[in-house]
Amino acid sequence: MTQYGQGSATYDAVGGLEGLQTLVTDFYNIMDESPDYKVIRDMHPGDLTESVDKLVCFLSGWMGGEPLYGQKYGGRGGIPSVHAHLTIHEAERDMWLSCMYEALLKQDYAELLVNYLMQQLAMPAERIREVCSARNP
Repeated sequence: MTQYGQGSATYDAVGGLEGLQTLVTDFYNIMDESPDYKVIRDMHPGDLTESVDKLVCFLSGWMGGEPLYGQKYGGRGGIPSVHAHLTIHEAERDMWLSCMYEALLKQDYAELLVNYLMQQLAMPAERIREVCSARNP
């Protein structure tokens, strides 16, 4: 049985770079089209092309694939610090996670993988909330 989080197992399970591109594109399309996510959509630029690319690059390395974020954008993509200028509290964190959950459900992923990813993504989402709340109470 594949152990997500070991080596490239998670990256491979989502379909590698192509799968990540589809997931992240779906994520931003959902965010862009649903009024439920307007608050977090408004935190992004009008053109989501770079946002999509940055998230794909970050998730690639985060899931055990190529460390594309550092190669393309420099650094390691310190997620909390990159978002520190934003006002993100529990509601915004939960919107982001809900939007990602919708995107994950659109993929042909095993339920175990979806649950694993939601658990794992909750950690950086919470860390972003902590950093943002401390800087923007």
